[in-house]
Amino acid sequence: MPRKETIRKAKQDKRAGKSPSTQAGEFVREEMDKIRHGEHGARSPQQAVAIGLSEARRAGVDLPPPRKGKAKARTRRSAKYAYEAGQGRRKTRRRPRVSRAVKQVLKREPRSSASKRALSQQAKRAASRRSAASRSAAARKAVRTKGAKGRSAAAKKAARTRTRRKR
Repeated sequence: MPRKETIRKAKQDKRAGKSPSTQAGEFVREEMDKIRHGEHGARSPQQAVAIGLSEARRAGVDLPPPRKGKAKARTRRSAKYAYEAGQGRRKTRRRPRVSRAVKQVLKREPRSSASKRALSQQAKRAASRRSAASRSAAARKAVRTKGAKGRSAAAKKAARTRTRRKR
């Protein structure tokens, strides 16, 4: 169950006109916090992200399941159920035994999958699979919803990064 604060931030992102994946990012972030604080673990950074996306879909973020060929059929079916539940098209049944079993399994998984190093490696791998044009388009879209203060902060950060890389 996501925290109220997470849902509030996701709604704020929606009002600001940000994409559903950005709204879902709040839920992914909460999931990483849970793993880092030792509530449970995850087999890999991808699993940690997947749990966060599922929470987001269930909470009503308009994030459709992946299209055919983008993910395994089982993953797509799971995402479809979560999405329908969040959109109010499916009644969810409480299943305490299943819930407990999942929690127990996750408790045995490693915590290192949410480490900064693991997430950094995953982000680099994901970015390398995309074309330069696709990455550039995503950055341009992000700038549109950033606002003047956000753009200024991003420019300063970029300048700092450039000077650090030159050395």
